[in-house]
Amino acid sequence: MIALTAAALATPALAGAWNQPKGKGQVILKFEQMTAVRGFDPDGLLADLPAERRDASIGVLAEYGLTDRLTVQFKGDWQSGEDAFVDFEGRGPVELGLRWQAWRDDSTAFSLYAGYATGGEGRNAGYAAPGQGDQDWEARASLGRSFQTGWGPIPPRTFIEIQAARRWREGLPDETRVDATAGVHLGDDWMVLAQAFGGRTEDGVARWLSLETSIVRDLGDWSLQAGWRRTVAGRETPEASGPVIGIWRRF
Repeated sequence: MIALTAAALATPALAGAWNQPKGKGQVILKFEQMTAVRGFDPDGLLADLPAERRDASIGVLAEYGLTDRLTVQFKGDWQSGEDAFVDFEGRGPVELGLRWQAWRDDSTAFSLYAGYATGGEGRNAGYAAPGQGDQDWEARASLGRSFQTGWGPIPPRTFIEIQAARRWREGLPDETRVDATAGVHLGDDWMVLAQAFGGRTEDGVARWLSLETSIVRDLGDWSLQAGWRRTVAGRETPEASGPVIGIWRRF
């Protein structure tokens, strides 16, 4: 669920509305550790879980500009988790996709993405890691806007982005997701990010909304990110929270 790019602001980038330039790329390594003792029931109310739920992952995202308008993207991770019913560990889904820069000017960017993922190999108790199909297809649209000189109450060197995605999953209900990001620079080397990740399964059973706040430090071609994520609403989903740590390398 990684959801921003700010190339127009000369900032470190994740993936999103702004494509990589031709011959340029980046690799992002990210660690997440989430725990929950309560969950949202089918009515959206909080209730105690039968046992503490723990989920951890180490993921990698790599992307490279084939042309100025076409970027290839790879995603994969290693997952582990445990709750009252499932104990799993193994490779998560591996995804390969292409992102097309449909529109871009000095302040606005719009891109379209299509990706294909194979299912993971969670093991130990004989279960696949939760939330992954045997084969998944994803279509995603991303729209971003940068404000180099500010605008009204928006401070200079700010950007906002919104993404909408549809994921078709083999063996599991399809998903619709919407992610939003806002980034504000604090000087030349620091940036604060505020992000929201929401979605639902198409059978109407599960819904979720998570908020994340993080700070990013630029170190030349490297960047370090540290933040905290928390699920604030949902149905049939744990009230999970925990740290998020990222290392970005541009080349």
